[in-house]
Amino acid sequence: MVSTTESESDQTTQARGRRGRTAAPRVVSHPTVAERTAVGRDARAGVPRSSHAAFEPPSARPDPIALLESQAPSRVQELVPIRYGRMLVSPFAFYRGGALIMASDLSTAPTTGLRAQLCGDAHLSNFGVFASPERRLVFDLNDFDETLPGPFEWDVKRLAASMEVAGRDSGFTDAQRRSAVLDTVASYREAMRTFAGMRALDVWYARIDVDDLVAEFRNQVKKGMVKRTEKALAKARTRDSMTAFSKLTAMVDGEPQIVSDPPLIERIADIAPGHSGEELFERLHQLTRRYRQSLQSDRRILLEQFRLVDFARKVVGVGSVGTRAWIGLLLGRDEQDPLFLQFKEAQPSVLEAFIAKSEYANHGQRVVAGQHLMQASSDIFLGWVHVEAGFDGQERDFYGRQLKDWKGSFEVGSARPEGMRMYGSLCGWTLARAHARSGDRIAIASYLGSGDAFDRAIAAFAIAYADQNERDYQALVDAHAEGRIVAEGGL
Repeated sequence: MVSTTESESDQTTQARGRRGRTAAPRVVSHPTVAERTAVGRDARAGVPRSSHAAFEPPSARPDPIALLESQAPSRVQELVPIRYGRMLVSPFAFYRGGALIMASDLSTAPTTGLRAQLCGDAHLSNFGVFASPERRLVFDLNDFDETLPGPFEWDVKRLAASMEVAGRDSGFTDAQRRSAVLDTVASYREAMRTFAGMRALDVWYARIDVDDLVAEFRNQVKKGMVKRTEKALAKARTRDSMTAFSKLTAMVDGEPQIVSDPPLIERIADIAPGHSGEELFERLHQLTRRYRQSLQSDRRILLEQFRLVDFARKVVGVGSVGTRAWIGLLLGRDEQDPLFLQFKEAQPSVLEAFIAKSEYANHGQRVVAGQHLMQASSDIFLGWVHVEAGFDGQERDFYGRQLKDWKGSFEVGSARPEGMRMYGSLCGWTLARAHARSGDRIAIASYLGSGDAFDRAIAAFAIAYADQNERDYQALVDAHAEGRIVAEGGL
């Protein structure tokens, strides 16, 4: 059965229009459930589930430090040492910043051919809680800088290995780490099998409501875990624009402005004093206006109720450090009605060198489209903009969103084995839901099967890759000691 869509999405059409290409209608095939199931089973012949256990670096494996260095030229040079400093904190911090290294490694292994929209950097710290537009606390993926369609197993392997690496950082035993990884992968596999049997709309609406989740498990887990969880969730609910306003701003001549904390936060006046700073502010103001046009019309009208007051450059993340990130302070009704927007540079996904280039001309749009596709609910101000001639004369892509909106993440340093296992299960379910929205959930479920062959294979891979990550981390330590790279600060 074959059907034809009337037109591509407005976003794709807009992106292709800038390149001068004609947006042709897409032809979409609709194989039967039996045919989709057969695709998954057939994939086992080419790539047996047990084969995922192996990680054998090729003899010509690229130098991991050289890969990191290859990302530096496109970044703000004075911030690159901060990136290295943050990655030197621990093997897990190194893993967080090494998405390119792992993408390079995964590209050398056979793939199932079963594709989905990938997060591209699905480690455990890129999951967390945040507010939905309905003002409910939800659990979901929350970082899409590297998103791109690709083999579903790449995301699963990155998530599983992150559980092993984090477990080592936390001092867990071999058995405790293995249980956490197995629970994570089993949750992914079982959730995908559930989604395979669901109606398409039910898959699309599926999500984890945190309050409902806590209520469900209140009598099934230890009271101490419930208390720690509720405390963390209460803290997440305080992370909003009002809290950011109290921490990041001060009143100057009757007007609030962002407080500099160089090099992590630098106001425009610090980066470009005098008239050049005024010009830079106006450019950023224009950027905000153009970004506004990418928003859904009702949200654009909402944003137009706010006036721009101040801008500052902010260092964010680990792997992202050095890419250009700005925070904008806007005010609505008065000083008690603040809004912080973050505009983050979107460079090509690290996956592009190993899969294919994005269909989107604007990498900010790539991030936004991937996030909408993988998340159950996204920030209401999620949008993108292209800067024709940036502040350094270069064309750049950005995506925008709220800086903080009830955001919370898993604290690896204080993790306990039972908490890690439960958290891994949540991540596994969430990743499966994200892949089920974009990939062939029936074929993937068929490939995974009802047994634990895939789980055990990925658990073995996680151990092998965590060993490799430790060697790569030591290579960064040595590079710093030898003066090859300069590092500053930490997390």
